[in-house]
Amino acid sequence: MRIISGTYKGRRLTAPKNLPVRPTTDFAKEALFNILRVRYYFDEIAVLDLYAGTGNISFEFASRGVPVITAVDGHLGCVQYINKVSEEFEFPISTVKSDVSKYLEKASGNYDVIFADPPYDFTTEALKDLVEVIMANSLLNSEGMLIIEHAKQNDLSSLPHFVEARKYGSSVFSFFN
Repeated sequence: MRIISGTYKGRRLTAPKNLPVRPTTDFAKEALFNILRVRYYFDEIAVLDLYAGTGNISFEFASRGVPVITAVDGHLGCVQYINKVSEEFEFPISTVKSDVSKYLEKASGNYDVIFADPPYDFTTEALKDLVEVIMANSLLNSEGMLIIEHAKQNDLSSLPHFVEARKYGSSVFSFFN
C-alpha cells in the first residue's frame, strides 16, 4: 500500500502479513480522496476511521494534513501497526482497540468524515445497523459525511441518509449525510 498524496506522497508501507485485513486499493483510495478534496479543507476536519485495519485510510488523511484522526479496530496487531507508523511519521492519529459496535455504543464527538470499512461479509442489515447507530449518536457534524466501503453485492441505496454510491472494481463506497 502507498500514500497517494500529501506530505508523505509516494511512501510505500508494508503491513505485517498476519493481519486480518483487506486494504483499500490505491485505485479506489485515489478516487475517494479526489471526491473528498473538493468538499473539505483537510487541515480543518476531524476524521473517525472505523474498522481501520492497517490504517491505510487514516494515513492518507494524516499525510494530507488532517489534525484529528481516531482509528478504531478490534485487532491488537492492527492497532499496534497504526501506532508504529503514526509515531514514525508523527501522524496525529489516536487509536482505540475495540470492537467497533461496542465503541459506537459509547462514542461521542463530532466528526466531519466517518469512514467505515467493515468486513465484506457484512450483510446489508448489518450495514444498515451501522448507519443507524452512527446517525442516532449524532457523531457527524451537520455538513459531515459517512462513507462505507463494502462489497458490490450490497445495495445500500434504500437506507436513510443515503446520498450516492461509487463503484471501483469489487469495492463500493456508499455516501451518507
